[in-house]
Amino acid sequence: MPKRQRKAILGRKVGMSQVYNDDGARVPVTLIQAGPCTVLQVKTVDTDGYEAIQIGFDDTTKRVTKPMEGHFKKVNTAPKRCVREIPKTIDASAGDTIDLNLLEGIAKVDVSGVSKGRGFSGVVRRWNHAIGPKSHGSKSKRILGSLGMHQDPGRIVKGKAMPGQYGNKNSKMRNLKVVSVDLEKNLLVVKGAVPGPKGGFLYIEESIV
Repeated sequence: MPKRQRKAILGRKVGMSQVYNDDGARVPVTLIQAGPCTVLQVKTVDTDGYEAIQIGFDDTTKRVTKPMEGHFKKVNTAPKRCVREIPKTIDASAGDTIDLNLLEGIAKVDVSGVSKGRGFSGVVRRWNHAIGPKSHGSKSKRILGSLGMHQDPGRIVKGKAMPGQYGNKNSKMRNLKVVSVDLEKNLLVVKGAVPGPKGGFLYIEESIV
């Protein structure tokens, strides 16, 4: 059975806020500017071997490469900061605009982005390990501790939680409830948090429920 194509759009994280539901309970939400996006290219099986729509989001005044500059000029649009492909779920032509109307009526979405980069971090911060004694001359307050076995197998097993790069990785939050949609401002409000800092680019697609 072929995989169902899901509607998707590019956006930017505006920030977090809160709303109150009908029971008076406070609900944390994230505000997302979803679109408008410009269709840069429509890929077909005959020309590219697969079907997809390439879209661009957020105008930029920074210099782009000559090939990309020509790519944007073909559809008479300004250079975009974020360019990505989405499934071909609608009939569109190069130069068309896709906005939040694409997700109208959808109850839940999956949001992908790049998590905040926190640099090289220890196991307490990176993996939430417990700390050691703080007094009486202890030297093991935040150290790693035991790494594994003795002679058998005599190595550190794969997947061991150790210090290293924390964050700055692709991350996805699934099945986020859509709280409200403002079509005029292209503002999507979802329940909970999404990856990345304020201003970070996001890929929003309808959830599989």
